[in-house]
Amino acid sequence: MPEEARPGSGEQAKQYALDQLRKAILRGEMSPAQRLVENELAEQYDVTRASIRAALLELASEGLVERIRNRGSRVRVVTVEEAVEITECRMALEGLCAAKAAQEATDAQLDELTGLGDAMSKAVENGDPLTYSDLNHELHARIREISGQHTAVGLLERLNAQLVRHRFQLALRPGRSQQSLGEHLAMIEAIRARDPQAAEAAVRAHLRSVIDVLSAD
Repeated sequence: MPEEARPGSGEQAKQYALDQLRKAILRGEMSPAQRLVENELAEQYDVTRASIRAALLELASEGLVERIRNRGSRVRVVTVEEAVEITECRMALEGLCAAKAAQEATDAQLDELTGLGDAMSKAVENGDPLTYSDLNHELHARIREISGQHTAVGLLERLNAQLVRHRFQLALRPGRSQQSLGEHLAMIEAIRARDPQAAEAAVRAHLRSVIDVLSAD
């Protein structure tokens, strides 16, 4: 990255470090419980230790990092029990977004959701669970965006960030993509029918299925 885009100190440096650390955690490049050593990260990102510390504090407030007294920071471990609780919260918020999307979606946006459903079907047919997982994530994100429910979207982004590890584990579970495909297509169908109640019910049914799988571990 050009030197001018990587400031060594100040608010810009803290924001740069925050963005890089968040991306690394969400992409799975940093493992749960991995120690986050300020000196090493400051050197890696070419910023001050104070910038790293400020970034870690913000990530702790987002639930991605855990601060341990007298021991520094580490990537937070989200237990199965927490993942279930987070998914229960998602049921309410994503159900709301789906209902709103059914009311607000344009014809072009409905066609886009249909296209995502077709791509998900193809990924399942090709036995490509990682592509399916990415499309799954994109579908949920587009429904939230279409809903225009900005408060719910902000809350969901923070909740979903904490589930990234579990999302990848679910994606690789044998047969999971085939099981969830029908659930996602039902969500799309209900939104295309402009039926808010059916859209919310379809999302809740899908996330209940996710909870059942998580709880079975």
